[in-house]
Amino acid sequence: MITSGYLSMMARYNRWQNQTLHKAAAGLSDEARRRTSGAFWGSIHGTLSHLHWADTIWLSRFNLVEKPAVGLKDSATHVADWDALVAARTALDDQIVAWADGFAPGPVTGDLTWYSGALGREATAPLPVVLVHMFNHATHHRGQAHALITAAGGTPEDTDLFLMPRAAWPESA
Repeated sequence: MITSGYLSMMARYNRWQNQTLHKAAAGLSDEARRRTSGAFWGSIHGTLSHLHWADTIWLSRFNLVEKPAVGLKDSATHVADWDALVAARTALDDQIVAWADGFAPGPVTGDLTWYSGALGREATAPLPVVLVHMFNHATHHRGQAHALITAAGGTPEDTDLFLMPRAAWPESA
């Protein structure tokens, strides 16, 4: 079972890690960020664009944002301009933190039903499972982006949760 405190912590971890990856990637040339490197989403930019798309699609299922204009297969080009991607990511992360902080204190319960493009049908899952998946999916792709940025000569920060600056932690932690 997860709690509202877990959501607040993971939302902040998500924001911190996205900030550090975008900062490290910003030190690379646009060509290096777009270089196809054998990753599932092709490049650093493609991976980070897919990650923004995925968080947006999940938040749209909670009726917090509009559904992305493109589907999964085009998610690597969801936000084509680097500066626009950084700005969109920053705004989305702030929204995720505010949303997570809005959960009632205590355990998170309930179900979510949505149309899954991946399954081609409606799906229902326990809300705690969906929320853990959302943050786990982001961690997975950030790990890929971290490796791609490092291989391109960038120096992203550590990814360990306990190394997140204490100032970034929720007040309840």
